[in-house]
Amino acid sequence: MFLKPQVKKYSLLGSLYISQLMPFWFLYEALPVLLRQQNMPLERIGLLPLVAIAMTFKFLWAPLIDRYSIARWGHYRFWIIAFQLAVVGLTFICSSLNLENQLPLVLLTLGLMGVCCASQDIATDALALRMLDPSERGTGNAVQGAAGSLGKMIGGGGMLILLSQVGWQPSLWMLATMLLVALLPVVLHREPPRQDINRTATVTLRNYFQIFAQSWQQPGMGAWLLLLTLYAAAQNLSATMFRPLLVDQGLMVNDIGSLLGIGGTTMTLVGALVTGAVIAKWGRQRSLLIATVIAFIGVLSYFLPTFGLTQMPVLYAIVGTVFFALGMIATNSFTIMMDKSRPEMAGTDFTVQTSFISLGGIVAAVSSGVLAQAIGYRGVFTLSALLMLLCTLLITKIRISAPAQPSGTFETN
Repeated sequence: MFLKPQVKKYSLLGSLYISQLMPFWFLYEALPVLLRQQNMPLERIGLLPLVAIAMTFKFLWAPLIDRYSIARWGHYRFWIIAFQLAVVGLTFICSSLNLENQLPLVLLTLGLMGVCCASQDIATDALALRMLDPSERGTGNAVQGAAGSLGKMIGGGGMLILLSQVGWQPSLWMLATMLLVALLPVVLHREPPRQDINRTATVTLRNYFQIFAQSWQQPGMGAWLLLLTLYAAAQNLSATMFRPLLVDQGLMVNDIGSLLGIGGTTMTLVGALVTGAVIAKWGRQRSLLIATVIAFIGVLSYFLPTFGLTQMPVLYAIVGTVFFALGMIATNSFTIMMDKSRPEMAGTDFTVQTSFISLGGIVAAVSSGVLAQAIGYRGVFTLSALLMLLCTLLITKIRISAPAQPSGTFETN
């Protein structure tokens, strides 16, 4: 009986993050493959991530989600239900559109879906932060990581299989149905009323910027945001170029899919679960340091294929090490991000931190091809390893985790 409330919390979090990431990974992984089969030019396919660009800039409207809602439905619960229902509706609309003849409308609908997914992410992270005690955050973020991996499998690889078997419209109907079913746990959840918000106050242009200033001025936040940016840059710089390296080494598409999509995602899940089990024992900072050292070793292992070591056991060992470390780093990072978020501004503080991750990742991914052309794969992997080493040194120099102190009732002056 003692564990029952915790089990309910983790089950709710699992369902939220699975359903939230299914449409997101559909946009990122399944849709580009489908459009290429429709003979869309590569330069247009390269612009598809723009439909999900809201994930990078979602911090801009996070204060509004922190401030406004229909209270009797539960503050963040209201937003989660509203945005997920909107995604379901947009999915049904998209299913009725023809990819060949109505592509602009398809992309517009998907862009709106990206905005809804990003907005739901704000509310979901805030609900998770307020729902979990500090001692539960490690396990809670392990559940989040595992659920995110499952959402990626379903929305990416799973949707590709569905699309190949039953076509566009039935596949999107099934995706919408899964999203509706995944809403049941949050519909049954009763979110406690917020006592830290003045519902007569409004967000004005002046205090809008003050909200962000207060977030950035928290102790140690500047160094932490730098660390998150460096992590994202180090990982995306090497990972983006690892895929074309495998192609250049003669691997088939199905081998790459199995290696990264199944092997990599599975090891990310394992890394998240391991971290959830040990983070309380090791502590945030030590656990993150160990994960970063493993990630550094993983990035160094990217050099092996450049010397002709492309046997599948070697590649699985490389991917296993890298993705295991990424699962550890993500779970640790999200736990610390919760620690650094004020409960009354949970959506804003957490989203500001995730936006730095997104920004660092996008800049590195876009730069990786230019750098590889100039300095080669080995040069890119060297730069990535140096960035990961810098992360390791930074962890030893700064105080990583200090729970944010409430700043009082949400007021707007």
